[in-house]
Amino acid sequence: MPSDFPNPFAKAMDQAKTATEEFTKLFGQMPQAPDAEALMTAHKRNMEALSAANRIALEGAQAVAKRHMEIMQQTMAELTETMRALASPDAPQAKAAQQAELLKRAYEHAVANTRELSDLIQRSNGEALETLNKRIADAMDEVKSLVDQAAAAKK
Repeated sequence: MPSDFPNPFAKAMDQAKTATEEFTKLFGQMPQAPDAEALMTAHKRNMEALSAANRIALEGAQAVAKRHMEIMQQTMAELTETMRALASPDAPQAKAAQQAELLKRAYEHAVANTRELSDLIQRSNGEALETLNKRIADAMDEVKSLVDQAAAAKK
């Protein structure tokens, strides 16, 4: 092969060599790797916190579903009662007043039930988020401690 042809990979090889040198320099400046056992313990606590938050969220969802079913049963019972009341042979004016009162009561119940379900969801989500927030704060303290320990061991 004639030597007057330039190596097409020379530039790429120089860039790779430069990148390797920079990476080695940067890696040498990083603190020593933290204790693997401490890292695994912290990870285990992270998984436990995530599991607890999921359990809280699931229990909240079950409570909401149960209460929603109770509300639906109550609404069906009230609807049956309303239909009986409207089937009575009262005068049209009395029926109109009765219908207005039944509508008002149904609306008030719907608003109260929606508010109750919303509160259940918000409380459940708040508890799950609180669990995660506490673990994140603890995890950040653990990471700081591990880095401090690694820096002290490097000295």
